[in-house]
Amino acid sequence: MADVAQLAGVSSQTVSRVSNGFPGVTEDTRAQVLAAMRELGYRPNSAARALRRGEFRTLGVITFSLSTMGNIRTLEAIATSAAEHGYAVTLLPVAVPTQDEVNGAFSRLGELAVDAVIVIMEIHLLDAATVSLPPGVQVVVADSDAGDRYTVVDTDQAGGARDAVRHLLDLGHDTVWHLAGPEGSFAAQRRANAWRDTLRAAGRMTPPLVRGDWSAESGYRAGLLLADDPDVTAVFTANDQMALGLLRALHERGRRVPDDVSVIGFDDIPESASFLPPLTTIHQDFAEVGRLCVEGVLGKMREGGAEEGAKKGAQHGTTLVPTRLVRRASTARRPG
Repeated sequence: MADVAQLAGVSSQTVSRVSNGFPGVTEDTRAQVLAAMRELGYRPNSAARALRRGEFRTLGVITFSLSTMGNIRTLEAIATSAAEHGYAVTLLPVAVPTQDEVNGAFSRLGELAVDAVIVIMEIHLLDAATVSLPPGVQVVVADSDAGDRYTVVDTDQAGGARDAVRHLLDLGHDTVWHLAGPEGSFAAQRRANAWRDTLRAAGRMTPPLVRGDWSAESGYRAGLLLADDPDVTAVFTANDQMALGLLRALHERGRRVPDDVSVIGFDDIPESASFLPPLTTIHQDFAEVGRLCVEGVLGKMREGGAEEGAKKGAQHGTTLVPTRLVRRASTARRPG
């Protein structure tokens, strides 16, 4: 830093202000300092800065799967929002979704020096009371029903599912079949429960639930069964990938969409508008979920740690991000 200051003709304090992005430096002076840094190959020592400030400017993210579109888009949104706040992201995928692996992941993130942790957890693990958190590290959970124990940010899964079912009922369909996600998923569970409750509230028959695993292939296999039932005129699929497989199965069985069968998805992935036909779906605002997760952990850090946060009631509760129905060409009035 002294070398940079000498070359730029400024004080070491000015170099420090420029390297840390602090105000109070003229643009000409800032340009001189940055030019000197480039010439000398100077880079701030992040370890020393962390020791001085007591923070590492890094957020840890624990996730159990990078194969689902929802997790990928949530992670992308978290990384984007973190960068906007000047934070890096350390990703720690957990291969086996067990309680021991969860505890081990928190321990490893503690060793990797992170300021806070965001957990993308769509499976039933936070129910157990054995999860141990690193001392002083704040946690926000995405996609969970553990709001009584943690700060949770999630999409309004139930509200989106209700809108999907009501849309199909409003089109005159007697009832709506449901192609659900995997049994262990919180999101799949909430969407299936809302599907069932909405049909019952409308006084409609509740068909047997058909289950997939979020993949297009599972949607195709389930679609072959649904396509052979002439009573099936409307299907709510728990995500857009399974809807893609369902559309293929219906096509192969000679069931036209939407003339014979209406199909609605959930997620509104970018490709859904290019399905054949373009998919009616429920839009999830992944960017907002990621932003709220990042702002949630940063807010906890500003509140002064776990004990102070608990006093202010910031350690638990759920924030739901609204969904919206996106009407396209895969849904229509009931045949006949």
